[in-house]
Amino acid sequence: EDLRDEPSSPEDLLFVAALVPFAVILPINAVSTALMIASLFLIIIVELLNSAIEWTIDYLRPEHHPLAKRIKDMASAAVFLSYLNCLAVWAILLWPGTGVWGRLAGQLSTP
Repeated sequence: EDLRDEPSSPEDLLFVAALVPFAVILPINAVSTALMIASLFLIIIVELLNSAIEWTIDYLRPEHHPLAKRIKDMASAAVFLSYLNCLAVWAILLWPGTGVWGRLAGQLSTP
């Protein structure tokens, strides 16, 4: 059992697979590219941890328990926060004032 067994994992992998090439081709410095890619991989890492926590709770406590639900909710919230982190990193690095859009327009207009 792995990421393929999780219902949200294909969307996470598709999201990362779609944005990594975009991060690589953007005309930004290597550190910014690395931050953008790291924020994407953080989503996969947190999703794996979320899955591990959920599977462990289901194994240890197959019956419903309020604390088990809270633990699972917290793990899911961590996945959501990893998406917010990714959004914040990308927004900061691609903000119009940083000059990325001007450099990108310049590259696209040159033959």
